[in-house]
Amino acid sequence: MDLQERIADLEAALAARDARIAEQDAQIARLQQQVAELMEQVARLSEKLGQNSRNSNKPPSSDPPGVGSHPGRQGGSGRKRGGQRGHKGRHRELLPESEVDEFKDHFPSECENCWEPLPATLDPGASRFQTTEVPPIVPYVTEHRFHGVTCTCGYTTRAKYEGHAGSSPFGPRLMSLIGLFVGVYHLSRRKVVTLLSDVLGVQISLGAVSAVEARVSDAVEPAVEEAWQKAREAPIKHTDGTSWAQAGKTLSLWTIATASVTVFKIVADGTKQTLQTLYGAFKGILISDRAKALNFWAMERRQICWAHLLRKFVSFSERDGPAGTAGRELLGYVGILFDYWHDFKSGKLTRQQLKTWMSPLQVQIEALLARTVAARIEHVSGSCADILEHKDAMWTFVTREGVEPTNNHAERELRAFVLWRKRSFGTQSERGNIFAERLMTVAHTARKQNKNVLAFLTACCEANRAATATPSLVSSGAAAAA
Repeated sequence: MDLQERIADLEAALAARDARIAEQDAQIARLQQQVAELMEQVARLSEKLGQNSRNSNKPPSSDPPGVGSHPGRQGGSGRKRGGQRGHKGRHRELLPESEVDEFKDHFPSECENCWEPLPATLDPGASRFQTTEVPPIVPYVTEHRFHGVTCTCGYTTRAKYEGHAGSSPFGPRLMSLIGLFVGVYHLSRRKVVTLLSDVLGVQISLGAVSAVEARVSDAVEPAVEEAWQKAREAPIKHTDGTSWAQAGKTLSLWTIATASVTVFKIVADGTKQTLQTLYGAFKGILISDRAKALNFWAMERRQICWAHLLRKFVSFSERDGPAGTAGRELLGYVGILFDYWHDFKSGKLTRQQLKTWMSPLQVQIEALLARTVAARIEHVSGSCADILEHKDAMWTFVTREGVEPTNNHAERELRAFVLWRKRSFGTQSERGNIFAERLMTVAHTARKQNKNVLAFLTACCEANRAATATPSLVSSGAAAAA
């Protein structure tokens, strides 16, 4: 083999090696890209796995064991269960004599000193002890008989029903109890059937329970409309939404809560178009989270929930690098914000002092958010940009009387509905949705009005049966006691 052939062979071998190296480099690049993508996916999943009620909108009931209710606190406080040292004890108060049904006087039979018999003499300073018992409950059944009487002319006239029969075999209080058990205490219909049989001795079918629900729902409709009118006209209102299920279909559940009323509504979705019709005229200050569907409400008449922002900043702080640094700095500022607010609520600061102290804090927080946006931190800068878009709604609580910096009121009102959804998996029909939202509206509003829920439901059912005006849910004229 001459020199030229040898050189050609070596060049071919080098070319083949270079090709193999290039292929290996390409494969390494592909693997590095896959590793980067997998690492990003792992980071996202790890962050999602680490979400709890402290750093996201997840409810506390979804927290795993060991997650404290406050940022940075794991587990309990370290104190023993029960009342703490120095805690003021609570004791059952004795009822006044006017509310006691029976008195039993007990006398000593003989003297403990000389053992002589003692007379039964009343002691004005006698020690008192009361026991409360529920007597055996027996259903009260009324049979209505409509007689036909024949006149001397030979014509027979029969007494008219006059609303007593043909409407329902159950009385207003029993119907209200069924509505209360299902729509307020959220018992299943089967459990209601069993409870009525075991406790009240009332036999009823599942179908009859469903029919009673419809009647109670119709009876409270005017009261619910009254509550909605009050909610829409309120100068300050909290709102929040969550998902709801109807026969496997996902719907949207929303609440509007004010100082005097709470209303609920199940709608097809939580879009802007749907909610605009639900909220009516845009009156008052709306306190909510940053839901984009609520952007139809002017920012200068909104208050964004700082508890939601706090949880968002906690999630930032739990990351590495610049995101964690920004999150921890934001958390420090929010801590100061709540300190100022709590001092104001306790009377340590006047409204003018609150404005003065909050002013530099507002500048610092908004500047930090702007710097974080400019830093282009993945999954952080975008959130900070969205928060800044709501800056006109972040500080309303500083200047407007009665406005809270958090939306905790609406979240608490919605909580019972969320727990009902988890137990029952929602409803099966539109009629079920209407029953649920109406009964919950009545229950939550009646409690704010210091009204007995059962008494009010009974009054509504009585008015519905007699075709008279429904009692007011938001005035002092409704029934107050069962």
